[in-house]
Amino acid sequence: MNNNKLKKLERIKYHAIREKNFSHAEAAIIEKVKKHLHGLQILNQSKGYLGIYWPLKNEVDLRFLKTNFKIPIALPSAQEGGQLTYHPWLESPLKKDLCGIPAPLDEPSLNEKDINLLLVPALAIDQNGYRLGYGGGFFDRLRSNKKWASIPSLVVLPKICTSQAPLPRDPWDIPFNGWINEEGSFKSNLKRFV
Repeated sequence: MNNNKLKKLERIKYHAIREKNFSHAEAAIIEKVKKHLHGLQILNQSKGYLGIYWPLKNEVDLRFLKTNFKIPIALPSAQEGGQLTYHPWLESPLKKDLCGIPAPLDEPSLNEKDINLLLVPALAIDQNGYRLGYGGGFFDRLRSNKKWASIPSLVVLPKICTSQAPLPRDPWDIPFNGWINEEGSFKSNLKRFV
C-alpha cells in the first residue's frame, strides 16, 4: 500500500481517536503548555513571537495565550501554492485564509528571526517527531527552509495520539522537535528542542 493510502487510513483512525478522547485531555494539555512556556520565560528564552494556530474541531485551543502571557503571538496563514506565512496577531480583524481559517492577513508576514517557538496542531505524532497532519503539507513546506526548520517546533495533542510505531511518511516530511500532551513536554528521538 502506498504512503497516500496509509496516511489516509491513519488520518481516519486518529480523527476517531481524537474525537473520542479530546474533551478529557484538553484542560490538562493547556496546563502543560502553560508550564512549558513559564519555564521558557524563567530561562529567558521567550523573546520573539510565539507561533500558535487557530483551533479546528478537537484541537487544543491556545488562543488564551494572547491575553494571558506577555509573549507576542503570531498566527499562520495558508497561501497559494501550499505556502504558510506567520503574521502578528494584533488588533486588526482576522480574515479567512486560503483554507478558511481566521488569520491576521492585514498584518505583515514575519520572518523566521521573529519567531521563537512554534506550537502546531496534529492528528498524531510518532516517537521520531514525524507529524500526521491533514494532508496539505503546509508545515513541511515552511520547515523545508533551513532557517524555519531551526525554530523549535512542538506539536500539541492528546497523549493517545502519540504513536509508538512509526507513522507513514514521505521523503519531504520533516520531524518536529517534540510534543506537548497532558503529561508534559517531550523531545522526539531525532531532534532536541531548546
